[in-house]
Amino acid sequence: MDQELANEIGTPRERGYAMPAEWTQHAGCLMAWPNRVELWGAQLAEAQRDYSLVARAIARFEPVVMICNPGTSETVRELCGPEVLPIEMPINDSWARDSGPAFVRRHSGSDDVALVGFGFNAWGNRWHPHDDDAALSERVAEWLGLPYFRAPFVLEGGSFFVDGDGTVITTEQCLLNPNRNPDLTRDEIAALLCDYLGATTVVWLPYGHSLDVGPNGTDGHVDGVLQYVAPGRVMLEVVSDPSSPEHDRGVANLAAIDRQCDAAGRAFTIDRLDPGADAAVSYANHYLANGAVIVPVSGSGNQPASAVEARSLERLAEIYPDREIVPVPGGVIADGGGGPHCITQQIPTGVTIPGI
Repeated sequence: MDQELANEIGTPRERGYAMPAEWTQHAGCLMAWPNRVELWGAQLAEAQRDYSLVARAIARFEPVVMICNPGTSETVRELCGPEVLPIEMPINDSWARDSGPAFVRRHSGSDDVALVGFGFNAWGNRWHPHDDDAALSERVAEWLGLPYFRAPFVLEGGSFFVDGDGTVITTEQCLLNPNRNPDLTRDEIAALLCDYLGATTVVWLPYGHSLDVGPNGTDGHVDGVLQYVAPGRVMLEVVSDPSSPEHDRGVANLAAIDRQCDAAGRAFTIDRLDPGADAAVSYANHYLANGAVIVPVSGSGNQPASAVEARSLERLAEIYPDREIVPVPGGVIADGGGGPHCITQQIPTGVTIPGI
């Protein structure tokens, strides 16, 4: 099935495709190199340093592909090392989770993989230009030589999670924001999520993070407050301090997910993580590499900056006893509007990555 034919013969769900859960085995990880001076300003060199450290950390566990603008691959090689593969493609920004493709695979568990590209309007038309980012998914599909589905609505990868077995988790704050799909109802958005991610059930939380607004915000992406850990099980940030603006949001999210079941009819097991009232990064915004949890810390290095932060890492170790907890510097990336999860996209097994 070629790329043009994919859209002509139905949606991924109709064709038997579904997006695998992040905790399943990966063939690699897709990232994009930071270059937008308007976003990073004087922190651009620091952002590139920290992206490179995230890439190096992930490369210990799975191959990393770094999309970068033409003429910048030597810089990527120099900073990221030989274990990271630079691929030159035009990009505007560096949030591969949001502007890049979702990978879907046949339910049968075969190596039949396709890519889905969603509409991308730079988080509600916050940044211009964004035309190269909007074209990134299709360009990656062409590079990999895989079928491509073009979804008819705006969606960023950080705004949802899947369990690969029929469930999508998202937030009302983001997906119902009129700056994304103003002509679609909640039910219509849910139907499209199911059609293009291969799901049957959408679980709605009310909120993302309270600071996830403004010029660098995403209007409440779910990956700022939650991670899908295993079938029927999620990690949710709930701040216990009532003086924090995150407290009421976390309590509301907890109540909302308690009222809902996944596609298999299971009530959710919820692993609560209390990051403290003054957390400078989102510990929920971590990436599940093969055998590892790539988690941000607020300092400039890879060590917790406080006792509270150390306890958050200990809590993650309890949640993921079979994975290595790998801290990476997250303060600069958080200033840009995200964390390790925002700048990565898992490539599932079944994909042959050219050059690796």
